[in-house]
Amino acid sequence: MKQFSEAAIQPGHIKFEASIQREKSMYRKSEDFRSDFSRDYNRILHSNAFRRLKHKTQVFYATKNDHICTRIEHVHHVEAVSRTICDQLGLNSELATAIALGHDLGHAPFGHEGEYIISGLSKEYLGVPFWHERNSLRVVDSIETLPDLEGSEQLLNLTYAVRDGIISHCGEVDQNGLKPRSEAIDLKTIRYPNEYAPYTWEGCVVKIADKIAYLGRDIEDAKRLDILSPKQISELNDIIRKKYPSVAESIFTTSLMHNFIIDLCENSNTSDGLMLDSATFNLMRNIKDFNYENIYYHPRIKRYNRYVELILTTLFDFILDFYDGENTLVKIEKAANHNPELSSSFGEWIRKYAQEENGNKPFAVFDLNSKESYIDSVLTYLSLTTDQYAMRLFEEVIHF
Repeated sequence: MKQFSEAAIQPGHIKFEASIQREKSMYRKSEDFRSDFSRDYNRILHSNAFRRLKHKTQVFYATKNDHICTRIEHVHHVEAVSRTICDQLGLNSELATAIALGHDLGHAPFGHEGEYIISGLSKEYLGVPFWHERNSLRVVDSIETLPDLEGSEQLLNLTYAVRDGIISHCGEVDQNGLKPRSEAIDLKTIRYPNEYAPYTWEGCVVKIADKIAYLGRDIEDAKRLDILSPKQISELNDIIRKKYPSVAESIFTTSLMHNFIIDLCENSNTSDGLMLDSATFNLMRNIKDFNYENIYYHPRIKRYNRYVELILTTLFDFILDFYDGENTLVKIEKAANHNPELSSSFGEWIRKYAQEENGNKPFAVFDLNSKESYIDSVLTYLSLTTDQYAMRLFEEVIHF
């Protein structure tokens, strides 16, 4: 028996029933033999939010190089790492891969800079930050829909364990010896990233896999785009040789993933948690520091950040001007003469997700009678656009 087998979320586990709970009952085809978590995986896979990830930035914006990682490729890397770890430890890989596939559904366009800009607007106008983990939960709980057996649109209605793994996946905190929490809390009460550990060991795996997946790939892309100088690559080699003295040149995606995965599986147990040995943990932290200093804060990225800010703030201000209480939809429709794409796209969004006076819309999340709720709808709309679509809307609104 593998060392985590008894901790896996399977029938008979003390957390299993809570883990498979949905916010409401969901139809099932008579011949369907999939598990609850497998169904979640497929519901995420067929969602529009997942499809848009192929046109969202991971690190490098608007690249014309077909081999640079996008958000959707990053998600698949996290999925692959999570599956490998779960298979080796004896955890439920179906649960982990469903979490991994959905963990970035609510990520803003233009990578973390887009998230930073939208969060700044949210704090200024709503008094609360925007963070993509919570936005991803909102996407799967309240935004994304799929047709049921009768063709009627229904929310994704995912299981508790998958929803929990999505909002709890923040991998930006350096943490060794990760363990799940014991309580099945109301996920909508979580106030900030990393407030709670995930509810399941599988969620903890995804949290660590997220970091394993991006560190090596970001270096590989930076080298491909000539972001790193020979001196910086030499510095990186020195960092890696502290753990692997025989390395002749920088090792990238697959090698780093492999080494981190092997080390994690060899050093983890249910008593101490998911952990790396101290040398590997320090290596991961040092590579992350190297990436921030030499890649994420690179002048070429900083220059593009100003363009990203211009795009998102211009679109926000433009759409905010539509607000006129119960007459908002009329103003949006009138804009179609000069801004047909934005008027159509945002108008469709409002008609589906905003409640009007005396209305009874099945997917209403926002309230047109409240300017604050309208602003929330604008920020959520912008967060779900792709890089290319945001740029397209920007070009439309700045031209006469």
